[in-house]
Amino acid sequence: MTEHVTDPATEIFVAHRSLLFTVAYEMLGSAADAEDVLQETWLRWVELDLDQVRDPRAYLVRMTTRQSLNRLRTLKRRKESYVGPWLPEPLLTSPDVAEDVELAESVSMALMLVLETLSPTERAVFVLREVFDVGYDEIAAAVDKTPAAVRQIAHRARQHVEARRPREAVSASRTRAALDSFQRTLETGDLQGLLDVLAPDVVLMADGGGIKQAAVRPILGADRVGRYMIGHRGKADFTVTYEPTVVNGHPALALSVDGETDGILAISLEGDRITGLYYVRNPEKLTHIGSEYRLTLR
Repeated sequence: MTEHVTDPATEIFVAHRSLLFTVAYEMLGSAADAEDVLQETWLRWVELDLDQVRDPRAYLVRMTTRQSLNRLRTLKRRKESYVGPWLPEPLLTSPDVAEDVELAESVSMALMLVLETLSPTERAVFVLREVFDVGYDEIAAAVDKTPAAVRQIAHRARQHVEARRPREAVSASRTRAALDSFQRTLETGDLQGLLDVLAPDVVLMADGGGIKQAAVRPILGADRVGRYMIGHRGKADFTVTYEPTVVNGHPALALSVDGETDGILAISLEGDRITGLYYVRNPEKLTHIGSEYRLTLR
């Protein structure tokens, strides 16, 4: 019997693959692009002389960051011509992601949308420093800046994110309870019940990407969001079903229309009220929703 032997480069890459994917996804907000980045990183990694690599994990993170930055600049141009709001690609995540509060917050739809407002370099620095606790010298090598410049960028990015990120971490049980209430009001057409679960300044963002019908601008305010949801639901001549799921480490709903997957609905909460509704309908962003991802910060 021939023993299967894996070369050292492959073993090292596979050992760190979940971490590298998490880095790329947090920088890009796209599983498809993160997978492409990992492929590019792998092709460069196997060409290296490993005897010259002192810290494989740090080297791989640096390579992944550089490839992600290149892809992020391309994505930025693509998003400028995107039809309607752009939302991150939802990921079906493993249970351990939801149990890690820090990780779950870092990949939440709400925070990922805040990261979209940063420049590519600011996003890379913030993700590496605040999420993965990478040292300033190592970040500097990854983004081709001096450590002093990286400290300034990190400070600026941190202030920007803190001013916009959700003010409190909300438990999975509270999120699930809010989703259950939201679902019941839609199924019964109870507008007042829906208004009771929505925050006065709630924002609904729907991402159809110009492929599926969706509101081309965010809808603001409980009354407008409630009437849009109830009115849209009331006109339907098809059957909508809701299936609880866990996306990006948080409870969410998978919506199906006449048995076919239609989209993923995620929410953000303050207290017990929904402040954000994020509905991804673009089928190009749902191609990975059947595969469970294991994300990690380590």
